[in-house]
Amino acid sequence: MPLPPKTDYGIGIIGCGGIVNYAHLPAYNAAGFRVLACYDRDPETAERTARQHGIPHVAASIDDLLGDPAIAIVDIAVTPWDQPAIAARAIAAGKHLLCQKPLADRYDDAMRMVALAKQAGVKLAVNQQMRWDAGIQVSRQLIAQGALGVPADCRIEVSIRTPWQMWPWIAASDHLEIMYHSIHYQDALRFLFGEPEAVTSMHSRWPDQIEVGETRTLTVFHFPSDLRVTIDVNHHNWSDDAYARFRFLGTEGIITGTLGLLYDYPTGRVDTLAYQSHSEPLTWHEAALTTHWIPDAFAGPMASLMDAIQTGGEPVTSGADNLGTLRTVFAAYRSAAAGRTIPLSEIVAKGDTPGGDHLGDG
Repeated sequence: MPLPPKTDYGIGIIGCGGIVNYAHLPAYNAAGFRVLACYDRDPETAERTARQHGIPHVAASIDDLLGDPAIAIVDIAVTPWDQPAIAARAIAAGKHLLCQKPLADRYDDAMRMVALAKQAGVKLAVNQQMRWDAGIQVSRQLIAQGALGVPADCRIEVSIRTPWQMWPWIAASDHLEIMYHSIHYQDALRFLFGEPEAVTSMHSRWPDQIEVGETRTLTVFHFPSDLRVTIDVNHHNWSDDAYARFRFLGTEGIITGTLGLLYDYPTGRVDTLAYQSHSEPLTWHEAALTTHWIPDAFAGPMASLMDAIQTGGEPVTSGADNLGTLRTVFAAYRSAAAGRTIPLSEIVAKGDTPGGDHLGDG
């Protein structure tokens, strides 16, 4: 993964849960990033994380971490309802920030965070790291080279058994699969194929499931062209016939592959990817992929944020860009509740100031 010229920014971590320990910090250590401090509301969790990853300082409070002039970037990894207030404090302290996805569980809160960062002149990125997963990166390169011709039928299909017990607060959420899982696919498909104009989504639960929210979803992105994009997910496949695959078919070629992480989460395996040209219908070209979604892809959003800081540009997964992903998320929930296709133009702030769409509205 290419890194920007300068990577020695001081990083402070707020939230030391599982994903930070088995994804964020291993990726940062491998990339040579400088993590100077960490904080968690459970001091023992923060101390354990610091010992495990060689972090020199455990902050006594969020204010302690934000007050450290050596810290330029704050990596926030907390629940979406806690994130907006912490982000606002980091912005007020003049820190650049990498926020967890979802950026917020209210669209108006997400808009407000983006506006605050812009007003303060700091960079805000969102940890939509699937864009740096090997299969997605190579697909992006092939599409940019015109290998598909005109994209026409593009889909992600996942049928796995997900250990939701790893995240009890997610298992207890009224809004589960789209908000915390398929948000990755919706963001990656925007990255590959651009902005849809409308979303249709159907949600269901598995018989007698313990989780509160939806665990099976079928989502369709509608485009003004003939492009069809679908995401079909089931998290309760108890059989040994699990799969997590993508298939992008165009007028001149097809890309097929697997998302290796989901075959043995969180250990996973390397993605696979193969390409066939319409002009060579019997020949498949296989990519030699070597990296894993976890932890390798997690260096991507942080590296992109660092690049934006030094160039004055925007991170690949900027907060402003991520509002587009959140519109597809909130449109999916509104579609499932209302039983109709939702134009993304419906997902807007209410009034002249950010206010607006909550998952329970509409």
